[in-house]
Amino acid sequence: MVAGKDVLKIGMLGLGTVGGGVLQILAQNGEEIGQKLGTRLEVKKIAVRDTNKVRPFAVNTELLTDKAENVIDDPEIDIIVEVMGGVDGAKEAIARALENGKYVVTANKDLMAQHGTELLAIAKTQGKNIYYEASVGGGIPLIRPLKQCLAANRISKVMGIINGTTNYILTQMSCAGKEFSEALAEAQSQGFAEADPSSDLEGRDASYKLAILASLAFSSKIEMPSIYVEGITGVKLRDIRYAEELGYAVKLLAIGEEGTDGLKLRVHPTLVPLKHPLASVANEFNAVFLEGDAVGEVMFFGRGAGALPTGSAICADIIEAARCINQQVENGIVEATFGAKTVVPFADQLSRFYLRLKVKDEPGVFAHLATAFGDAEVSLDMIIQKRSDAKTAEIVLVTHGVSEGNFARAVKALEEMPAVRFINSILRVIE
Repeated sequence: MVAGKDVLKIGMLGLGTVGGGVLQILAQNGEEIGQKLGTRLEVKKIAVRDTNKVRPFAVNTELLTDKAENVIDDPEIDIIVEVMGGVDGAKEAIARALENGKYVVTANKDLMAQHGTELLAIAKTQGKNIYYEASVGGGIPLIRPLKQCLAANRISKVMGIINGTTNYILTQMSCAGKEFSEALAEAQSQGFAEADPSSDLEGRDASYKLAILASLAFSSKIEMPSIYVEGITGVKLRDIRYAEELGYAVKLLAIGEEGTDGLKLRVHPTLVPLKHPLASVANEFNAVFLEGDAVGEVMFFGRGAGALPTGSAICADIIEAARCINQQVENGIVEATFGAKTVVPFADQLSRFYLRLKVKDEPGVFAHLATAFGDAEVSLDMIIQKRSDAKTAEIVLVTHGVSEGNFARAVKALEEMPAVRFINSILRVIE
């Protein structure tokens, strides 16, 4: 491809909400972008399922085609923007685009988490690149800072709220006193949750994003089965109120750490101290907290989804690809060289725990509980007891740091105790 083109042509795969945001930004800010680049950007073709569909934004219908190959195989198109979603079809399309000598921009977190290493290897072979800033955190700059601004650091921890749907639900439960089902219905009505929100609620969405962030933070190939995943469907309003009483907020956190023993990767609802910066991140906002050996503690904050925030990240990647094509920056692919690192077995990882259970209100119960925890080498930090009725009491316990395996042994012992009626909730706690 000849360097220094006056016009660089873009082909898009998909034109949903995010694709519409990309078009809007390029239309509104195209002149300014062109001045920054010294090159005009032009959308030449857009592949969609239905060319006759009525869309809530302006689009020149002459650009539309219902055949992806008309975009991917067009020799005049320099940059392919994939916003169609899914995994298998998107993977095939991106691989073909790279083999056709095109640069690729994608917002597809599922694809990059599962097949990013393979696709980046193809890009490296072809001397091209894949840009995927929009795959994590919407409009929040995360990928580029990890690859460039923080590249001189040894990152020891990446921890964040990277799913807006679950954060909106937990915020509504905390601030408005809504039960889970009511908060979910409101999130769906506001457009913050899909009709099928299972990927968000069960933590899968956050795990894909963690895989991408951890890969860059720890210079490692991350396999999805190495990430422990737990969603928020078991979190009750009662737990949120008890957490507040103890000085915590409940958030779905994605946590990656690297120590001398290896990587620790997990997604789960977590009690976060109210004084921690992540505790105040509300509604659909996202935030990622990093610890580097040189820079110290850094936090990135902003809207994690939406047409314009995500479109902003995609357009920034388009600009980066355009600069690379015109040789204003180096291609700079490094992710394809990442190898696998040791992952600490989940049973050996340490955490503090919040445990809510209902027990018979009778003498000797606390002694039995203490014995079960002591036998499993679990030390208790805080205890709250509430009377539920004349015959039962509700107890909330918070442990000191303990291995997942030892805590699981303690829970098994509790489940076998006649005095324990129910184990209602188990959540993890960070310092």
